[in-house]
Amino acid sequence: MDKVRIIEGCVANLRRDNLDTDTIIRIERLSAIERSQLGQYAFEALRYGKDGEADPSFPYNQPMFAQAPILMAGKNFGCGSSREGAVWSLVSLGVRCIIAPSFGEIFHNNCFQNGVLPIVLPEGTITSIDLQTSQGHALTVNLETQQILLPDGHAIGFEIDARRRDALLEGRDDIEQTLTQDAEICAWQAQDRQARPWVWLHIANN
Repeated sequence: MDKVRIIEGCVANLRRDNLDTDTIIRIERLSAIERSQLGQYAFEALRYGKDGEADPSFPYNQPMFAQAPILMAGKNFGCGSSREGAVWSLVSLGVRCIIAPSFGEIFHNNCFQNGVLPIVLPEGTITSIDLQTSQGHALTVNLETQQILLPDGHAIGFEIDARRRDALLEGRDDIEQTLTQDAEICAWQAQDRQARPWVWLHIANN
């Protein structure tokens, strides 16, 4: 997983409440398309009309925002089913940070497992960011300082769990984070084998 430290670029505005994972990526795409290619199908129902033509009003169809690494979303973004492929498709699209008033719980966790920084901010604050970035002006998100630098030079702070922050800074998902404690885990297992040998009998016999 890539490390996340500073994310800089323009902001795609998709402030629609309750935009679920089914809308982010259709389930049938996950079984037929390589993970690295899912970005072209992200938000498919919103990006393209019934005739397959790109909707010019959709931000990622506009040249100014086509490569936007920061996505500004509405309330409860990523609600619905638990498919991790929703985050995969956004990563493939180039998204590295999502700013929203709230997220679907499982989607929020999946972001951290795939190197995407989800930031929760009040709607009023998000609106003020939108006013400064709607014409393509760049935003800088600094995870180390936990600040968002606006085009006018002002900074907005954001909160993030310290453990999650460190994992993103080091580029580690939950499994890799657990493996950093391998020595402690092995030491505990050795101690427990001595204290409760009967618990480990089935492991020794396999």
